[in-house]
Amino acid sequence: MAEPGGNRRGRRSKEEILDATARVMALRGYAATTISTITAETGLPRSAIYHHFHSKGGLLSAVMARGARDFFAAMRTAHRDPPEGGSHRERMAWYLDRTAEVLAAQPDFMRLHFLLLLSDEATEAEVAEMNRRVRDEARAHIRAMISAVFTDQGPETARAVAEELDHFTLAGFDGAFLTSQADPERTVATQTARLADALVALGEATAVHHKGLSRQPS
Repeated sequence: MAEPGGNRRGRRSKEEILDATARVMALRGYAATTISTITAETGLPRSAIYHHFHSKGGLLSAVMARGARDFFAAMRTAHRDPPEGGSHRERMAWYLDRTAEVLAAQPDFMRLHFLLLLSDEATEAEVAEMNRRVRDEARAHIRAMISAVFTDQGPETARAVAEELDHFTLAGFDGAFLTSQADPERTVATQTARLADALVALGEATAVHHKGLSRQPS
């Protein structure tokens, strides 16, 4: 059955708005990305933007949602087929190196995420919810990664290590990315070696502690 023409046009105009918003933010920065700028860029009326997104916050959240979909899909692809065996340090380095490659390939997503975290719109419900979902999904990826690194310690211990270190690991990548933006010579990849050292040391200590607790009589 043919798709109604109105639905096709509506989807096309929505994608055009998202493309234009992402393009304007990349070229002009966050402050210059206004509804008026987007209408000038797309040739669509303001009513079309408000019809699809209701507010500037809703528009920015939608751009972020699309960027997150592509970013985390790339992360899942990068983390496929991890090496078997090897030390905790070797496995951690493999995951961090591939994560760094994704960050280097998609910097606009990270820049937008930080801009929205620090913007006036961060308190709006739509933007705040999208930021929370992005952080939650990032930590879920991190927990899966750390659990895989420490899988030789048993599933319960590996899960305990991952839950202990997910926020710290995310903070490490946040800092590494921001440092790379301030000093391009210090890429995320150049900083992952020390982050791997820190995560392995903390993870092994957490594993010992968790196993010690599990052996205590109830």
